Amino acid sequence: MAALAAVAGGALGAPAAAVDETPPGQVPGQVDFPTHCLPPQEAGLPPADGQTTARITVDNPDPQVGDTVTVTYQVIATPAVAALDRSPAGGELPADAPTPTGRILLAGAQSGEVTVVGGRRGAPAEPGAAPPALTMAGTFTVTAPGEITLAPGGYTLHTSHPVGLDTVCTAAAAPVSVRLTATPLPTANLRSVFLAAPAGAPGAGLKVTAAGFTPGATVTVAGRAGAAETADRAVATADELGVALAELSVTDKATTAVVAYEGTAWSARLGSGPAAYTVIEVTPPPPGTQKITATVEPGALGMTQAGEAITLGAVRYGDGGGAPGRIGTVTVKDARGGPAGWSLIGKVTDFTGPGGLRIPGGSLSWTPKCAAAAGSPSPCTAGSAGTVGPDGAVLASTPDGPLVGGTFTVDATVTLQVPPYTPPGAYTAVLTLTLS
Repeated sequence: MAALAAVAGGALGAPAAAVDETPPGQVPGQVDFPTHCLPPQEAGLPPADGQTTARITVDNPDPQVGDTVTVTYQVIATPAVAALDRSPAGGELPADAPTPTGRILLAGAQSGEVTVVGGRRGAPAEPGAAPPALTMAGTFTVTAPGEITLAPGGYTLHTSHPVGLDTVCTAAAAPVSVRLTATPLPTANLRSVFLAAPAGAPGAGLKVTAAGFTPGATVTVAGRAGAAETADRAVATADELGVALAELSVTDKATTAVVAYEGTAWSARLGSGPAAYTVIEVTPPPPGTQKITATVEPGALGMTQAGEAITLGAVRYGDGGGAPGRIGTVTVKDARGGPAGWSLIGKVTDFTGPGGLRIPGGSLSWTPKCAAAAGSPSPCTAGSAGTVGPDGAVLASTPDGPLVGGTFTVDATVTLQVPPYTPPGAYTAVLTLTLS
């Protein structure tokens, strides 16, 4: 857990309801919906009603909770064309005159709105000619797993020629344009297995305690030889505390470890790591010989971090912008000797400043890096660049495999986006890293 500190120096219409799917055969993400547009009074035009053709696209259709998704909202056709063509000065609408803003409606596993802003159009429009498509973009952070629907909402077309004028378009009964499927962050697997003895003769009964399992679940206790199970097996039921007690008869001489798991087969999500066990031969060696046995005992999964505080760069009052920095280097050592990989998750609180003022934790983003030391059996994968936030994001991870482990160095550059005119002072948050 590390503390982070930074030093800081137009109306839309009512929400539109998502009521339908994109019609078959249409461009993915493109929908039509009724729109009511109110031109500025200076244009001397009546309200315009008609169909808006719009398209919504996303950069990541299968995000994970904590990921930042970029959304693009393109208005291809709008009943507000007449208002865009008419200006108090007459003549053509100059290049870079109209700039759109709008919103996208979220529903399903996550509700709310995404504000999108467009760049200026780069070409003039002759009177009476349809303007080119107007494109707006914005981002949102995924906060819940499951299906999230995106539907177009109202939009405002701002014209800056020769004065600032707004055409406000409200959307009604807009259909769903895009569906996302968000997956949850990995959760810690606390399942473990403990043996009453580290070794025994073939056929000896071994008392096994499996802990951290789902209360009432059927738990299989099995012998292991590397990544493969042996013939030794027993079944028990976890009590209300998630503890299962079993007696395993170890008869397979190939058994070198014992694992426990829920379900039909061991998995990194529902299984424990291995506990070493040695089958001791009772047959004496031939005269003049000696049997030599060496045991490699599994270790633990742990991490250390350099430093206790992270100081971000300063930003100027009024300007706002990114306050850069980097986390203290994290060293992860995996000496368990089993098949389960690991995940390192980071979560950050809001930044609290003078008088209780806050900068949301979702304003902090990072770009992770991860490197495996020479000889490490596992490769290390850095998490995606993006928002950290209170819901968390993956800093680094290693995959499951027949035999995993190693030493890994994890770093990340971080940036806190400070809003303009944030009151001066120090703003502090807490970054928590969880290894599982």
